[in-house]
Amino acid sequence: MYANTSVAAGMKGASKAMAAMNKQMAPAKQAKVLQEFQRQSAQMDMTSEMMSDAIDDALDKDEAEEETEELTNQVLDEIGVDIASQLDSAPKGRIAQKRAQGVQSSDVDDLEKRLASLRHM
Repeated sequence: MYANTSVAAGMKGASKAMAAMNKQMAPAKQAKVLQEFQRQSAQMDMTSEMMSDAIDDALDKDEAEEETEELTNQVLDEIGVDIASQLDSAPKGRIAQKRAQGVQSSDVDDLEKRLASLRHM
């Protein structure tokens, strides 16, 4: 009988503790917070998807520019206009020619120095 009384008293204390915890945690309030979190998460997913689509569309525009350039070159080839040869045969100023030669020779010299230093390692 004494054991039953002790168990009942222990259960009463546990019940009070659970009731206090339940009151403090407010399950209805937590459910509301959880629903708000789910709503915000879904909204964030939609925003992320829209941003991803916008980035993909922007990157596709680069491909469209390349396609446009290829189509332009194809049309010019069909009508017999060769822009590259016209640009090569166009007269150039002396300064531009010297700069082009200077850049090319300095690049070659630089590459040769690097190659020589690598061979000595």
